[in-house]
Amino acid sequence: MNLGESLNMAVKTLTANKLRSALTMLGIIIGNASVITMVGVGQGAQRYASEQFESLGPNVLFIIPGSEEARNRTIDLPRTLTLEDAQAIASQVPTVTGVAPQLQTQQRIVYRNRNTNALVLGTTPEFTVVRDFAVERGRFFSALDVQRANRVVALGSDLAKSLFGSQDPLGQEIRIKNISFQVIGVMEPKGAFLGNNQDDVAYIPITTMSSRITGNTSPYGTEVSFISVMARDEASINAAQFQIRNLLRLRHKVTDVDDFAVRSQKDALEIVGNVTNALTLMLAAIAGISLFVGGIGIMNIMLVSVRERTQEIGLRKAIGASQQDILVQFMIEAVILAAIGGIVGTAIGIGGVTLVSAVTPLKAGVSPTAVALAVCVSGGIGLFFGVVPARQAAKLDPIVALRSA
Repeated sequence: MNLGESLNMAVKTLTANKLRSALTMLGIIIGNASVITMVGVGQGAQRYASEQFESLGPNVLFIIPGSEEARNRTIDLPRTLTLEDAQAIASQVPTVTGVAPQLQTQQRIVYRNRNTNALVLGTTPEFTVVRDFAVERGRFFSALDVQRANRVVALGSDLAKSLFGSQDPLGQEIRIKNISFQVIGVMEPKGAFLGNNQDDVAYIPITTMSSRITGNTSPYGTEVSFISVMARDEASINAAQFQIRNLLRLRHKVTDVDDFAVRSQKDALEIVGNVTNALTLMLAAIAGISLFVGGIGIMNIMLVSVRERTQEIGLRKAIGASQQDILVQFMIEAVILAAIGGIVGTAIGIGGVTLVSAVTPLKAGVSPTAVALAVCVSGGIGLFFGVVPARQAAKLDPIVALRSA
């Protein structure tokens, strides 16, 4: 019997038991769809995180307070960075063109009978340059506002809408922690950064923040949450990191472990990339278990099929079919089940990835590698798990088979 005849017979046998064949393929379908969807979502998450960090600009550095051990041990960041550290970096590090210290806290903001909880961020005028923010209406606060600790505020676009609706907020008074602030500007929409809405923020001078909102809780100067720094250019990032570390070590009298960390966009991308890659592999591995289960289902059904078709096998061998002919037919049946399940599962997986991309900010994409791998693996699973029942069928003695029937 040639391959074409074996294929034709296998197709007829499978179509004669449509429901059983469909249920057998279900495990492979679910496995393929899960693998493709999970890999696509994982890659979409990595792409989304990369775009978020790239939006900060290639030359931005972040100085974070506390040692690595201290940051891992507690949710509250240690208070080891000060406004004076930021001023020293701006004046003494030649590879830096902008420094924006930031002190932030969550507060209730009130305008007449409207109120909302939002992030209040105290910073300096350099913030708009370092973090690439722009003012849509009015102005950002000036160095004089910082020097005098003026009670002025620039609102994120979403915060301005929630407090004022269609009313012009410029010149109006809002209350933060029962202290009146005059609205002097509204920022251009910036969007979310890693899930945090950057448009739902109130920006005030850092000196006002320290003296009136949070209080000066650091014994070393005006406390800051972290410091954003802009290097002169991309080639100066490593030099800026080195110079900042040396300066802060001298200022903090560090002799052992640094009580701060200097992170670049590249560092953050590497960390996020490692995390998302690990999550993608884990999700793909979990989804791949269903492929294995689907393979076991194929073997189970094929064993049942061998038992049911004992008479057919005995009759075929009695009229001259070889062991190889029987082996090939049952192997083809198993591979067809796995291959069709793989194709259907791939189509469902592609649809799932497209749906995720349409309804979430994740730009999930279909990975050709994942598709090829899933289809090849599903076909291989059919081949692998079809061997045992196929061999069992091929080794049946035709006389015994005919008698048992």
